[in-house]
Amino acid sequence: MIDLDACVEGVLACDRIWLGRAVTLVESTRAGDRELAGELLGRLLAHTGNIKEAKEAKDVKRVGITGVPGVGKSTFIDTLGTHLTGKGHRVAVLAVDPSSVVSGGSILGDRTRMPNLAVDDAAYIRPSPSSGLLGGVTRTTRETMVVVEAAGFDVVLVETVGAGQSETAVAGMVDLFLVMMLPGAGDELQGIKKGVLELADILVVNKADGGNEIAAQRAVRDHRAALALTAPAQPNWVPPVLAVSAIEGTGIDQVWRHIQDYFGQATASGQLAGRRADQQVRWMWAMVHDRLQDRLQKSPAVANLMPSLEQEVAAGRTTPATACDRIFAAFDG
Repeated sequence: MIDLDACVEGVLACDRIWLGRAVTLVESTRAGDRELAGELLGRLLAHTGNIKEAKEAKDVKRVGITGVPGVGKSTFIDTLGTHLTGKGHRVAVLAVDPSSVVSGGSILGDRTRMPNLAVDDAAYIRPSPSSGLLGGVTRTTRETMVVVEAAGFDVVLVETVGAGQSETAVAGMVDLFLVMMLPGAGDELQGIKKGVLELADILVVNKADGGNEIAAQRAVRDHRAALALTAPAQPNWVPPVLAVSAIEGTGIDQVWRHIQDYFGQATASGQLAGRRADQQVRWMWAMVHDRLQDRLQKSPAVANLMPSLEQEVAAGRTTPATACDRIFAAFDG
């Protein structure tokens, strides 16, 4: 049984051991752990950027980063994160690894892909398996953000799988959504759905190096034209399109300046506070959905009904809608 008082004190002091234990606790699916995690998060919440009125609320920037596989997300995050720690920021990276749909396993090798941040005392990398969830966002990513913010990390970078799946989930839990693209890859969408581009607050064309500079500038122009045909994700903000080389470090400072410009505008207009308040409400309903599904699956009445009901649906003797009604009738009964 974890000592909550010691855990809270350890997280607020940014003790790496207690920080790891706290994140492990909020990632646990055990009923007893979920109850303890809820109490822990409640005590840490006032020390994050979630509560505007809290005296100890921190100025935290939450940035989601996605892109097609091979675009260089990890190298970009390693370079950007090192740039920020050099400026005195403390950076937490929540890197979501894709879980195998067969074994459920995950490589969790983010420390090897971010060698500079991995040894940076002002950085914290937490790899988490996606557990097969759409968009690669773990169920507990929001809760992990609370823990690392309470520990004093003022920039939280959430790296998603970016395999062409819906990234709406991560856009709904961060302040700014950054989409990465490759130069000279042909199709403007490069396997990312148009809806993801519509969520982008900043678009970055990576790998503008090694002879790709001209192709990168051409991609910048193409993407600006593509974005002109979509509605902006945020009012009064035109998403900039930037060419960078994460491996050489060029353009990184420009990306950070645009991120700061975005936060300055969003804070002054009240948009940031409104967005976070809306996210808190959505977080509540997401948790209601998760716990309702969990209770349904653990209900003895539903468990007894499922084998025969699944056979009836598979054989076409019962419609899915009728089966759904029977499941809830058994659950409510």
